[in-house]
Amino acid sequence: MVVKVATKHHRKKLFSHAGRRRQTRSLFGNIIIFTVLAACGVFMALPLVYAIMNSFKPIEELFLYPPRFYVMRPVTSNYTTLFRLINNLWVPFSRYTFNSIFVCTVTTIGQILIASAAAYSLSKFKTRISWFFPLVVISLLFNGTVLGIPQYIVLNTLGIVNTYWVYILPSLASSLGLFLMKQFMEQVPMALIEAAKIDGANHFTIFLRIVMPSVKPAWLTLLLYAFQAIWAMTSGSTIYNEELKLLPNAISQVLSGTIERTGASAAGSVLLMIPPILVFILTQSSVIQTMTSSGIKE
Repeated sequence: MVVKVATKHHRKKLFSHAGRRRQTRSLFGNIIIFTVLAACGVFMALPLVYAIMNSFKPIEELFLYPPRFYVMRPVTSNYTTLFRLINNLWVPFSRYTFNSIFVCTVTTIGQILIASAAAYSLSKFKTRISWFFPLVVISLLFNGTVLGIPQYIVLNTLGIVNTYWVYILPSLASSLGLFLMKQFMEQVPMALIEAAKIDGANHFTIFLRIVMPSVKPAWLTLLLYAFQAIWAMTSGSTIYNEELKLLPNAISQVLSGTIERTGASAAGSVLLMIPPILVFILTQSSVIQTMTSSGIKE
């Protein structure tokens, strides 16, 4: 009860302060800010629009020089060709789709839980491994390609090559996720945690019902980054069974061929972009809403 009252009081103060700041801003300032943000939004949307335009271009317009941004004679044959090639696969296309959805769901949820639990213990408890977090920050400097051979040796030693674990296990430990979650969890005041302890809550309850809702912008942002990275992941040299490969592998194999498949390749790229865009649309409102009430400090 103490925690709920404190959180509600803090949010009321924050919203009232934000309201006062909006009232002091002039109409001209609002117009300038809206114009700049709209221009930035249009500029960032150009690559997406260009990819959609390419998926409807006939083969002769795809190789024009200089290239055109818009399409002169839109066609849908690129998508029909893509679906025709997909239907000729000896492994059902639904199998690739299931693999991608299963791996993305399990890995994204696991990455959020592991990164959040590790960040909670590092930010709210005094431990003897104070050197661990600087080591995590240093690991952000390494490119994944550099770690390819050592990672393959470890995975082969564990005996998980050519299994689903080769996708899931390496992606659970995210240095970026731990760094992001720790920075947000340090903003959660210890007064909330101590009040919950007085009310009889254990650390598991505090973590799930107090800390995680307080850092909702962080793990929603991590969800976006994790899903996008895992959805675009390929098997590389660790998966040999065709029935275990992911959707990007299937589409890349279908479209690797003659120049006539360039239009189908553009259509396949658009289809691969749809799930990350849907995840962003479903979560961005929550990110914006909770960002306004974050930043709680002691």
